[in-house]
Amino acid sequence: MAKKGNRVQVIMECTEHKNSGMPGTSRYITTKNRKNTPERIELKKFNPILRKMTVHKE
Repeated sequence: MAKKGNRVQVIMECTEHKNSGMPGTSRYITTKNRKNTPERIELKKFNPILRKMTVHKE
């Protein structure tokens, strides 16, 4: 039986859009290495609904 890999798929959701109360949400799916980054990741990504760069958290 094969070992589980270190790469895991994570869903990133916009925090600014969540707090604004507007309908809908901006989500990105990406992968991260569990060994190198055990903590939750935060990246600036483009939110097409707000039409600007916002912080997306895991």
